Amino acid sequence: MPTRTRNTDTAERILDVAEELVQVRGFNAFSYADVAGRLGITKAGLHYHYPGKAELGEALIARYSRRFADALAAIDSADTDPPAKLDAYVSLYTDVLSARRMCLCGMLAAEYQTLPAGPRGAILAFFDDNEAWLARVLEQGRGEGSLHFDGSPADTARMLISGLEGAMLVARPYDDVGRFEKSAAALVATLR
Repeated sequence: MPTRTRNTDTAERILDVAEELVQVRGFNAFSYADVAGRLGITKAGLHYHYPGKAELGEALIARYSRRFADALAAIDSADTDPPAKLDAYVSLYTDVLSARRMCLCGMLAAEYQTLPAGPRGAILAFFDDNEAWLARVLEQGRGEGSLHFDGSPADTARMLISGLEGAMLVARPYDDVGRFEKSAAALVATLR
């Protein structure tokens, strides 16, 4: 039993370091040697937990997606109105950028053509899940009269995610979270 816990802890520590590296540098800009060096373990130890970089990428996206889904469930359980849900959604992005990181799947999407097939599918699933959640919020807001937009909720959800990811990307070189917040606020304001 202790060995299993230690192995699980090591696997989580590997994911922690790899996630930070991807969110700061990108998937193609780090190696197993970078992760091993930060953790003080061998590259063979990394391969024990994640045989290849594709498996590590899939595990990263799966964990990130679970945490994001949990955050969306918490927003839903807060029993707030649709505009407040949108504000809470934007805060998820703000928190990541405030930590001087980018959305993991946004960073990976920038490298999409160079990634193995497994992570590619997981990235699409992440964005699809977010679009579906946003579409439900938008539909609820339209039904209640608190949100106004032309077109379908799905198309508007896609526009929101694209706008937020793009705002993060443009704010990053300026190292200016406020720049992102202003862009995000203007984007969401078009729906009120």
